Amino acid sequence: MYKNILAAIDNSELSKQAFEQALSLAKAFNANLHLLHVISSLQAEYEDTASLAFSGAYYPDTIDEIVKETWENLEEAGLELLKSLCSKATEEGIFAEFTLKIGEIDQTIVEFTKNHNADLVVVGSHGRKGLSEFFFGSVSNYVSHNVNCSVLLVH
Repeated sequence: MYKNILAAIDNSELSKQAFEQALSLAKAFNANLHLLHVISSLQAEYEDTASLAFSGAYYPDTIDEIVKETWENLEEAGLELLKSLCSKATEEGIFAEFTLKIGEIDQTIVEFTKNHNADLVVVGSHGRKGLSEFFFGSVSNYVSHNVNCSVLLVH
């Protein structure tokens, strides 16, 4: 039924559960597994750094260096996470590959899904409701309404 499964991965515990679900489904359907991690300016680690610009605590040259270092750290951590999960899938006999992208998380997942012919997207739902969802959005909601394949939301 499924041949290409995309698991959207971040550093959360919920994302680990989504990966496990995607891995189980890849085994059951003998499907390929693609892991996608998106680095976004909305990540807490980056938001903390960006707020320095408005605090007056650092000079502009220092801020540029701190922002660059933060992005590099986010990229390195993302790659390590993806490599680790990809290795686990490979050890379990699943063909797996990974991609790290920079951009808006929800739009990047939708674009990637379309460009890689995913049959199923597995994504964690962080359960934002009300004002939190209004201000920060819901990646899972956006994805489920904008892809042309099945979506498994892991709560």
